[in-house]
Amino acid sequence: MSFDIITILGPTASGKTSIASQLAHDFNCEIISADSRQVYKWMDIGTGKDLAEFQKYKIKYYLIDIITPFEEYNLFRYTKDFQVAFSEVKKNNKLPILVGGTGLYLSAILQSYNLPEINKELSDDLTVLTFSQLKQILVQLKPKLHNVTDIRDKERMIQAIMIERSRSKSRSTLPPITSLNIGINMSRDELKRRIADRLKTRLENGMIEEVKNLMSKGITKEKLTYFGLEYKFISQFIEGKLNYNDMHQKLNSAIQNFAKRQMTWFRKMEREGVRINWFTPNDYPVIKDFVKNQLDFA
Repeated sequence: MSFDIITILGPTASGKTSIASQLAHDFNCEIISADSRQVYKWMDIGTGKDLAEFQKYKIKYYLIDIITPFEEYNLFRYTKDFQVAFSEVKKNNKLPILVGGTGLYLSAILQSYNLPEINKELSDDLTVLTFSQLKQILVQLKPKLHNVTDIRDKERMIQAIMIERSRSKSRSTLPPITSLNIGINMSRDELKRRIADRLKTRLENGMIEEVKNLMSKGITKEKLTYFGLEYKFISQFIEGKLNYNDMHQKLNSAIQNFAKRQMTWFRKMEREGVRINWFTPNDYPVIKDFVKNQLDFA
């Protein structure tokens, strides 16, 4: 079977970046990020960019550090940026590797969502609704939706509504892409340990200073909360609303729960027909052989 792209996905701290960088090096590929926060400049440690992995192998990458945190970014803009990046990689006669853990972005690419142009009036209309009202709309559009535990903030709910509306349209914005999908996961206890160890290391190596830098540039508390768990809890610590131990414990627990929601999303993708081949982060030799057998390299 011929594949247009390799996709590496998995929960946070699973080792996706390391696997992707090794594959890119061994198979002469280029990386496209599927992370909703790594698009932002100045947000390196908290978003886990791990650019050293790519730089070590001199791998070209896309959709990382492309805008400032003052700008707005969403699923619609991502799909456009992805198409440009995908075309660029193909022009370079390379195979793209899509890597990340943002389920909505991955679903849009792998499941070829029909994405209409942003309608500001519609977006504004949805924004003023409560989460409960948005949920009612989404359930009406998708009656088989059992729960929304994997869509916990308003923006993602709004994006999900617009996706469901667009699915009734006949023309897809994204051309169908045939992807070889590799999932990286491990036991729950091992993932918990990796998350805790990584958080400790990041806190000791500049993540608090990174948040202070963002605040000094004028990034608001509301925007920091929007950017996710690390920025939310660390900004509360900086403001004196949490002591260090409380911040650390609350953040660790929140990241653990986030990883569970990511896996819920990936399992949903599988139920909807996306085939994911699962491996552990220690399986690189097996993954390499699997990719070699699946792809038709000259």
